[in-house]
Amino acid sequence: MARLIYTAIASLDGYVEDETGGFGWAAPDEEVHAFVNDLERPVGTYLYGRRMYDTMVYWETAGLAAGDSAVSRDYAELWRAAQKVVYSRTLDGVTSARTRIERDFDPAAVRRLKAGASSDLSIGGSELAGRALAAGLVDEVRLLLHPISVGGGKPALPRGLRLPLELVGERRFGSGVVQLHYVTRP
Repeated sequence: MARLIYTAIASLDGYVEDETGGFGWAAPDEEVHAFVNDLERPVGTYLYGRRMYDTMVYWETAGLAAGDSAVSRDYAELWRAAQKVVYSRTLDGVTSARTRIERDFDPAAVRRLKAGASSDLSIGGSELAGRALAAGLVDEVRLLLHPISVGGGKPALPRGLRLPLELVGERRFGSGVVQLHYVTRP
């Protein structure tokens, strides 16, 4: 069975967005971005909430210019090659290839998707990931913590959910970013 992986770039105090909705402080440098590319290589399907899709659809056309970095081109190719499922009740259409809309997040449907997948799945967006974590669907959690405290905003992990995790890896980057890799435990 394929794994469902939640990867989030967060502040050291655990937020994916600050109180104003900003996340410019989370932009990865080339070293971190190349590492993320390698993490994403086995992913064949991305599951997104509406807001995360609106952010990530940038990659549908990014990385095509002559001046774009090799790391950006690499990620753009990975993103465009993957299937995308967007969970939204309000989105009328999508602007990326290989993308479909689901109106409701159905844990049973995601279980079937995982069981039938030949490659891993990634879930993006802390709110959608929180629902998948609460439903016991997420197999791995990968947090890339930036050396900044933003003091509040949207948390990377859902409040009120007790989640036993086992640390299976970590990596430190020159920029001060630390990646923590966990598997979920029953």
